Amino acid sequence: MPEQRNGGRDGTASRRGFLAAAATGVTGALAGCAGISGGQEQGNQAGVSGETLTLTTTTSTYDTGLLDEIHPDFEDMYGVTVDAVAQGTGAALESARNGDSDVVMVHARGLEDEFMRNGYGVNRRDLMFNDFVIVGPESDPAGIQGMDSATEALTAIAEAEATFVSRGDNSGTHTKELNLWEAAGTEPGGDWYQETGTGMGEALNVANQQDAYTLSDRGTFISQRSEIDLVILVQGPIGDGPEILANPYGIMAVNPGVHDNANYDLSMAYIGWITSPGTQDAISNYQVNGEQLFFPEAVSEDPNFQQYVPEGWSSNSTDG
Repeated sequence: MPEQRNGGRDGTASRRGFLAAAATGVTGALAGCAGISGGQEQGNQAGVSGETLTLTTTTSTYDTGLLDEIHPDFEDMYGVTVDAVAQGTGAALESARNGDSDVVMVHARGLEDEFMRNGYGVNRRDLMFNDFVIVGPESDPAGIQGMDSATEALTAIAEAEATFVSRGDNSGTHTKELNLWEAAGTEPGGDWYQETGTGMGEALNVANQQDAYTLSDRGTFISQRSEIDLVILVQGPIGDGPEILANPYGIMAVNPGVHDNANYDLSMAYIGWITSPGTQDAISNYQVNGEQLFFPEAVSEDPNFQQYVPEGWSSNSTDG
């Protein structure tokens, strides 16, 4: 179990100030909210006004414009600022481990589970999903277009030694790519395999410049499609492709028992807001070039309770 830390990040004093203000009933000016989440009485969020919530997140939620579209509603409701730091999943979780984040929104369940098992994350929720697609030049030198197996497509690319651009950044997309290579029984390497160490948008630009293949989340590809010449060659499940290319997103708060500078109260308000029916509808309705980028899954008639804990976790342990 990790040792509790005080953080040391700028903003710790303001977080303590928030708690003091809430305790003494100090109120701040709040904007009325009649947007995504419906009407709210002013004063319901007394004491929160002026706080900053630090969200570390994968680049796809930022590069697609989704967060810029939906965040004003939350900021107006609570009179706060959301500082969205797009880093890629691995870096987003590492920032949270270091006490430099309040809440994380990422898309690599294995890394999320490790984060929770190590005590850094609490109150995880399934948030939304899209899928991954394999994109490349229309000329398709490896001949993968229309394949219904992502692993066979990667094998064909490797055998042809056709240029493949990898993000190489420990992001959710990079993690998925490595899992696919492993499932294909192929270890990529050589001049044809190029790691950029960048976000998805830049990786797509590099692949475009080099007439290369790459693995992309559908949302970022759609948001950039008008600016590049790459095309989808292997679909994910949204396009009736293999389920292995599914891309679910989760959100969780940083554990205040580990980092007492984490703004846990505001994090939980944010998680409640982004998983609410109104904001889930806003996510569903968000489009770029007439196409839906993300599909909400926080609201369900048949909720999956496994979403709250690491996969495989059970309460049937050694508890006496």
